[in-house]
Amino acid sequence: MADEIINRVANSKLITFDLEGFYPEGKRLVFDIKPWLFQELVLREKDFRQFVKEHDWDQYKNNYIALTCSTDAIVPAWAYMLIATKLESNAKKVIIGDLEQLESSIYQDIINTIDFNEFKDKPVIVKGCSNKPVPTNAYILLIEKLTPIAKSIMYGEACSSVPLHKKK
Repeated sequence: MADEIINRVANSKLITFDLEGFYPEGKRLVFDIKPWLFQELVLREKDFRQFVKEHDWDQYKNNYIALTCSTDAIVPAWAYMLIATKLESNAKKVIIGDLEQLESSIYQDIINTIDFNEFKDKPVIVKGCSNKPVPTNAYILLIEKLTPIAKSIMYGEACSSVPLHKKK
């Protein structure tokens, strides 16, 4: 009789943390205000307010929005704030920046709501591969939460992981 194959990973106390599992559904959109500027460079308050008033804000329902201006225009903070007042009731989240910053902000919110007590004094492996766009910054935010409490932290898959941290 052949030796039985034992799955030591399945029998270990190792906890796998998969950030991809926290990926929230919803479109990620860039909202560029450039077309709302005079000659795509100058913000004229009266015209800008008219654009904001007439725009169809319902199209952003349940989406994540990154506000930006793709020109070198100087845009006052109140302009973004005015847009945010319209998006607030429709969008799931609004930031000023690009899609990478948006995704990082989404994950920061998620990571800040996780109860990490289950990882106290346990070996944790942070799953590395994902099919969804998990931002690199999310892994840094995760490490900040896990390092003080986990017994050890590794990155990758159980069969080929990279050690990152071990409590002394």
